[in-house]
Amino acid sequence: CSLIHRSIESLRQVKSVLQDTFEDKEIEVSHRRSTGRFVFLAEGCFRLQGWMYCRNRILREQWIRAKYERQEFIHIEKQEPYSAGYREGFLWKRGRDNGQFLSRKFILSEREGALKYFNKQDAKEPKAIMRIQTLNATFQPAKIGNPCGLQITYLRDNSTRNIFVYHEDSKEMVDWFTAIRAARFHYQKVAFPGANDEDLVPRLTRNFMKEGYMEKTGPRHTEGFKKRWFTMDDRRLMYFKDPLDAYARGEVFIGSKENSYTVVSGLPPSIQGYHWKYGITIETPDRKFLFACETEAEQKDWIAAFQRVVNRPMMPQEYAGTTQFLNFSNIMPLNLQIKNI
Repeated sequence: CSLIHRSIESLRQVKSVLQDTFEDKEIEVSHRRSTGRFVFLAEGCFRLQGWMYCRNRILREQWIRAKYERQEFIHIEKQEPYSAGYREGFLWKRGRDNGQFLSRKFILSEREGALKYFNKQDAKEPKAIMRIQTLNATFQPAKIGNPCGLQITYLRDNSTRNIFVYHEDSKEMVDWFTAIRAARFHYQKVAFPGANDEDLVPRLTRNFMKEGYMEKTGPRHTEGFKKRWFTMDDRRLMYFKDPLDAYARGEVFIGSKENSYTVVSGLPPSIQGYHWKYGITIETPDRKFLFACETEAEQKDWIAAFQRVVNRPMMPQEYAGTTQFLNFSNIMPLNLQIKNI
């Protein structure tokens, strides 16, 4: 964070507690000046914590600029554009088939409960309608190849659909991300009227638990292993031929150990056809899923991710998704009965 502070003209006097040295006089001045102002600014930060969290450089930078340059958290009575319930603008969207990024008009409407985009500026009908109920957004700069790259997912025809977008202006992209979180927050406040904000905030948007390449084989274990890109999204393990595919080739449900799901290092001795030697076996009540990793480090990371899920008890609503390849519209985000809205 100190490096970001230093890149802003008015904040260049900031020092890092880990990389810099402090003189006694500087420590004394910091102690005398910081406490009251920090508490005053932090009050606004805490009010906004349901919509923003600092997981990467873009979010950290815009958080710092919002706090110190724009002073958004001091004047909290002023409603910021990203919390107004409506947002309209243009984003560069990756084409599903050709992979080209083209400018597309996006509209986010809390009243309609949807995020829409249009292929043409004057189009009357949207190309896609993404319901806020199933919407998720996560920054993916490395995968998309742009520092402001955002991956948006939603359910379409009971399948997970990926959309990849970016904007040249990092503030614009962060405002879109925050607007999605705000819309999700307001939706869940209505859908789950008995829930506390602390229960709702972690479910506004989520980062994937782990992503990367592994090899996999088919259900009969006689097919050759194929290299696929895997995404672990809570209990959903999705695999793609390419990381930027719009739809997954398949989705595997990972249950809990109470339901006879286990994760084992290695592959059965009779298995052949894999190139990567660091195997993983996931045992379910119905079958075994076999994967292979390129390195031992990747194997350990994947096993740790799977183990965290398997060790977590399942919620009642998750039992609807215990098929091997599932539609995730059956899984509700909270252990609550959803209200019709």
